[in-house]
Amino acid sequence: MREPRRVMAALLAGTILTGASTAGLAQTTPSATATPPQAIAEPAPQGPQEIVVTAQKRAENLQNVPISIQALGTQKLDELNVSNFTDFTKLLPSVSFQTSQPGSTSVYIRGAASGGDGNHSGSLPSVGVYLDEQPITTIGGNLDVHIYDIARIEALSGPQGTLYGASSESGTLRIITNKPDTSHSYGGMDVEGDTVHSGGKGGKIEGFYNAPLSDSAAIRLVGFYEHDAGYIDNIPGTRTFCDGTPACGPGITINNADLAKKNYNDVDVYGGRAALKIDLNDNWTATATVFGQDQKNHGTFGQDPLLGDLKVQHFLSDSTHDRFLQGALTIEGKIGNWDLTYAGAYLVRKINAASDYTDYAEAYDALYASYGGLAGYFYYKDNGGNQIKPLQHVIGTDKFNKISQELRISSPASEPFRLVGGLFYQRQYHNIRQDYQVVGLADALSVNGFPGTLWLTQQKRVDRDYAAFGEAAWDITSNLTLTGGLRYYKFDNSLIGFFGFGRNPAGPPYNAAGSSRTGVAACYNTDGTTVRSNPGGTLIPADEAGAPCTDLGVFENGKVVPKHNKDDGFIHRLNLTWKADRDHMLYATWSRGFRPGGINRRASIPPYKADYLTNYEVGWKTSWFDHKLRWNGAVFVDDWKNFQYSFLGANSFTEIHNGPNARIKGIESDISLYPVRGLSLTATGAYLDAKIRNNLCATDDPTFQCAGTGDSVVAPKGTRLPVTPKFKANATARYEWEVGSGKAHLQAGLTHSSSASSALRIGTSTTDQPPQLKGYDLVDFALGYAWSNFTAEVFMENAFDKRAQLSAFEECGSCSQRPYYVVYRPRTIGVRFGTKF
Repeated sequence: MREPRRVMAALLAGTILTGASTAGLAQTTPSATATPPQAIAEPAPQGPQEIVVTAQKRAENLQNVPISIQALGTQKLDELNVSNFTDFTKLLPSVSFQTSQPGSTSVYIRGAASGGDGNHSGSLPSVGVYLDEQPITTIGGNLDVHIYDIARIEALSGPQGTLYGASSESGTLRIITNKPDTSHSYGGMDVEGDTVHSGGKGGKIEGFYNAPLSDSAAIRLVGFYEHDAGYIDNIPGTRTFCDGTPACGPGITINNADLAKKNYNDVDVYGGRAALKIDLNDNWTATATVFGQDQKNHGTFGQDPLLGDLKVQHFLSDSTHDRFLQGALTIEGKIGNWDLTYAGAYLVRKINAASDYTDYAEAYDALYASYGGLAGYFYYKDNGGNQIKPLQHVIGTDKFNKISQELRISSPASEPFRLVGGLFYQRQYHNIRQDYQVVGLADALSVNGFPGTLWLTQQKRVDRDYAAFGEAAWDITSNLTLTGGLRYYKFDNSLIGFFGFGRNPAGPPYNAAGSSRTGVAACYNTDGTTVRSNPGGTLIPADEAGAPCTDLGVFENGKVVPKHNKDDGFIHRLNLTWKADRDHMLYATWSRGFRPGGINRRASIPPYKADYLTNYEVGWKTSWFDHKLRWNGAVFVDDWKNFQYSFLGANSFTEIHNGPNARIKGIESDISLYPVRGLSLTATGAYLDAKIRNNLCATDDPTFQCAGTGDSVVAPKGTRLPVTPKFKANATARYEWEVGSGKAHLQAGLTHSSSASSALRIGTSTTDQPPQLKGYDLVDFALGYAWSNFTAEVFMENAFDKRAQLSAFEECGSCSQRPYYVVYRPRTIGVRFGTKF
């Protein structure tokens, strides 16, 4: 058990060390009176009004980039105490997401969301996430990178496929780290302690240190540990299942006395980053980086409103252990006056998870009540033939590795005709294991060779991407520029393995579910027959270790090979930019992004195809009053063709289909007032009208009339796309004033989000609505003081203790009796200290 006093003791020790020694590591908001040169992000801004970004693969002033882009720099990230994905997406109104817990998140931009993504057999993401030059978007979703010593976060709205490729269909998020600096040694350290209303206590300690090794080499080290307090209680309770008779009398009763606990859902995360930069000569630089993070989530992060505020009632343990390690190498140099860049990375990620699946038993016990519930319809028996608890505990292991390589060349940025071109390769591997365990289940009723396993998924998924890209910009006149880009892509995605129940040779029953078709029954024999059609055949050995055999694949020449989905094509970007003067710019863009197709694991469902998003956009970048006021924005129409959507179908199988078309109309804008007499203001907002343009049918219907036998409309034409609110906005006000030898500040922030649906499909009747996410307003406050090389701040997040609903989910496709809501953390009050040296 992790006691809050241990966390606070560690933070206190860190604070003492900070005051006693200058050998610690850290970063805070720049001091009013002393900030070491280059201690802030690189490349350093030339003034408070200038932000340098690399969205177009070149270092450029944000105001000169004809893309709808928001950038959060080092100072802003520090001021707003941003440390994770939820923190920074709150500040980006065009960004929305689905999540079930920290680290398990699917992100969307501009409302291009169909819901249901993030499953191990689901679609690839529609938003690319990058750490420096390397993509870190894995098949199951993006990494939740701890935010510290970060130069900036860039959010690029709209298709970025020309320069960023697959999975940047609707936008791209880029996390840019601070790089090693050869000028001098410096560092910093930050500590924080906090308490959560109706929850526990948490905190974090973070530090960084930059050290030159010579005139041409430097190293930068970053370390962090964070404990997030829990705030959801697993309350005591019981569930009673039918006794197996048609009357459905009371049978087995279970309780969770051994798991009942307050503040059930705490998180521990630690990690670090080491970067080495070497100037090979005057023109060539190599930067090698290693980033590792280890995160442990305990409990569940969805509250059950049927039980009350911030409460759940789970009967089996819930936990997730998510860790990753990425090694990256970037080499930059010149060939003549052209810039050449190589960026390569290798990422390894492993997730171990345990999930309570009692809701599945509850739902199906009620569904089969007239048969006596699970006890009467299924075969939950032990080796002695006795009835056992029908509870399933899902034990999951996901192993990812990913290699990406990009080589690009660009002409001088000062020329009137500029080129960027390159080659890209990426391979993602995902080993999937989902073990649905029932304690005491008879060997003969389990998956063959795995006693106690009712259902097993053991699969290997490999996604490959190849691309060649180029973009050219031509200054037609001194204030009119035409840019065109083209990307050739090719993808090859494959899936092979096992999924399903076991098969008892002496059956029926063949397994605890009584299924005679799924699992071992569908595995291949050496002659191409299946076990079901030819029980006496010779079984082909399992392709994947940890499986009894192979039922997902294609039989060829006496063996089973992976199923493949391949395609290639072109996507484009065309942009015209007009600069009325150095402070006012107008641009128009026509661009297209895509997301690769893939394989459905249910053999009766065909592969799903790539989907495409075409963007028509007009935007502006303006600065006013000697750069004291900045106003940027864009209006756009996005056409999303045959979008992929995932849902839990029969037997809670994930299915991915290509649906109808959707149209997204919107406007996004941000305005910043830089300090005027100590007061600075920022406001961002996005309005999105995202709707499907045809009926979504219960089965695939290319006419979208839903007129087939047994077909029905599960989402009628005009239904809003899910997850994304119609309107989202964020505003921050900060006032600074001189006090003694330092500077005090008072800060307030407001985030508003309107309501949204959690899923697209409304079911087979208009009364079967998915859970709705209510609108919310979150307010944050901070009061602090900076002096010499130190900072201190008291803060209050979610000051009015609102239950902001971020996501909703159900444990299975038939578990509508018990929806869960992931809510923003309750009111949190804390104090943080920092120093730089």
